[in-house]
Amino acid sequence: MIGSTWAAFDGAPTDGKLLPNQQVAALLIGTLIPAMALLILAGRRLALRRAAGSTARLHVRLVFFFSLIAAVPTLLVSAFSAWLFQSGVDFWFSDNSRGLMENANQLAENYYNDNQLDLANETVSMAMDMRAILQNVSVTDPNFMLVYEYQAQPREVIESAILQAMPDGSIRTAVVYGIEQDSDPRSFAEGTLRQLRAGEPVAVRGSAERIEAVAPIDRPAGIYLYTARNAEARGFQSWQSAREISIAYDSLTTRARALQLRFNLALFFVSLALVGLAVWFALRFADRQVEPLTELVLAARKVGQGNFAMRVEGRTGADEIGMLNRAFNRMTSQLEKQTDALLSANTQLEERRSFIEAVLESVSAGVISIDRQRNVLLMNGPAESMLLEDPDATDRPTKLDALAPQISALVQSGLDRGVISHSRRGDLLTLAVKIGADADGSVITFEDITRQLLDQRQAAWSDVARRIAHEIKNPLTPIQLATERLKRRYRKQIDLDVELFDELTGTIVRQVGDLRKMVDEFSSFARLPKPVFRPEDAIDLIRQSLFLQEVANPEIEYFLDTDVTSEAKIDADRHQLGQALTNVLKNAAEAIEGRAAQETEPYHGRIKVGVELTETQLVVAVEDNGVGLPKDRERLLEPYVTTREKGTGLGLAIVNKIVEEHGGTMVFSSLEHGGTRVTLSFARDPTRPSNTPTSQELEIGN
Repeated sequence: MIGSTWAAFDGAPTDGKLLPNQQVAALLIGTLIPAMALLILAGRRLALRRAAGSTARLHVRLVFFFSLIAAVPTLLVSAFSAWLFQSGVDFWFSDNSRGLMENANQLAENYYNDNQLDLANETVSMAMDMRAILQNVSVTDPNFMLVYEYQAQPREVIESAILQAMPDGSIRTAVVYGIEQDSDPRSFAEGTLRQLRAGEPVAVRGSAERIEAVAPIDRPAGIYLYTARNAEARGFQSWQSAREISIAYDSLTTRARALQLRFNLALFFVSLALVGLAVWFALRFADRQVEPLTELVLAARKVGQGNFAMRVEGRTGADEIGMLNRAFNRMTSQLEKQTDALLSANTQLEERRSFIEAVLESVSAGVISIDRQRNVLLMNGPAESMLLEDPDATDRPTKLDALAPQISALVQSGLDRGVISHSRRGDLLTLAVKIGADADGSVITFEDITRQLLDQRQAAWSDVARRIAHEIKNPLTPIQLATERLKRRYRKQIDLDVELFDELTGTIVRQVGDLRKMVDEFSSFARLPKPVFRPEDAIDLIRQSLFLQEVANPEIEYFLDTDVTSEAKIDADRHQLGQALTNVLKNAAEAIEGRAAQETEPYHGRIKVGVELTETQLVVAVEDNGVGLPKDRERLLEPYVTTREKGTGLGLAIVNKIVEEHGGTMVFSSLEHGGTRVTLSFARDPTRPSNTPTSQELEIGN
């Protein structure tokens, strides 16, 4: 519409005529309607932003209502103003007004021209008279001035002069009459000489002060008459004013269409300003009316998020919004009191639950709570440690059947207690299970009695070893002495089968020696003395044990791998620590011998001893490339369990007992390429109460 309006004004004929009233009003209204619509839409967008979505609809309604109230009257007034202005402009720029202005200008111009023509005629007549007078009277005659005045006064000439043009081009004044101080007849005459010499009868010049004329008295002699009058200067001013008014009217006529466009543009922008002011006022009014509702909506959202201490600080007067705010504050106050009571009760429940969980975590027994479908509802830390392969895993079983099938079988059978075996990370645990019925399921408690059974078994075997040592050791000495006496006494009396006799008596002596050695091991296991702790150099003890085995087994390659460069002091029993290291190294050598007997290809045995020293522990890892661990490796530490034909099964049991006395643990693990790693950890200060045994598996070296 703006482009159409500009094209309509720019493309009209250039004869100064205005556009029709109907066209101008249509263009103005056609442009105002979309402009006002855009302004109202902008106000709507501002209302939406300022309301932030909570009361946007009410904001938009108020803004639209006020904008509509302002836009419709403004539109009507603008159309009427455009029509009224166009009607007035049409009157002032009509043909009648233009003709009247031209007639007045022509009248003033004719009057001024007549006045100039009259002075010109009088000047020519006076010049003719003065030519005749000068032929009879000299200018030096005393009566010449009387005659000169007589010629000037009847013709209403107030200034006059007789001028003579000299040969050099200058003009001299011969006679003057009434010449004022600021008059300069010669300058005017000099400007008209060429015109007069060309044959013009008279030269006239008019100004606001006077009308001047020059006519020749005697053209060949260069004598001229200068006359001036000012009695009609007012008429000249009227003509000049009329002429200026006419010029201004013509200029205004040529700019009438531009003025028409400017007026319509001014009306357009004023109308938009009024509508914009209405939109602004509508926004302010909407903010004033809707702000309490917005605050109430935001407060309700915060209350919905749990902030029951929220209070509305807005209007609390006697109007409806004040009543609503007071009711909201009363509601939040009641909700806050009720919430505080609920939070207090929940806090007590949480404290009790935390106490129960702390109790469950502190007990050594495992506790599991299940529902009637045997879904696991609760499981404490000891239960996770005993039943799960990885307690930190997130994808743990949720059914008791998958978690512990043996315990699930006890629950299904209706038993209230039982003893089961459970495999965890390669170890076989023995669990004592108790099942208690609950309203919604069952509570299962169980304890790991593997160590207890092992201790009982070791105590029983210690008693058996003591009895065997006592019962067997007594007859061994008489048997050995009797055999040696028989050999000394009857060896010379036997003539036949002497070699057989020597072989039989030698066999008896050797077997008695083996029995004595076995009895000594039984005695050592049954009566292992308490260690006597003294500061010892652990690296030195390890080197001594390693040197003895290198001498005994030269076909095996031994390595010591450690980063400990300084003296590694620990509190230990030197004899027992050396015995433990020697037994482990002997077992490793025997494992290599067993593999060498099985291999068909060339095989080279290797034993590596790794040592690591921490602030609290000495860790020794013995690795070999022997036959590896047996399938029932969980029973390796039990007394009288052995994988060799001539073994007693007491070596590792004695080592384990020594390690435990030194505040440590012993752990077996298989190597990736075959062989075994035995990890021994010894407390550096076994007498400290804080040094509790911890099972760990370390890989030292490559």
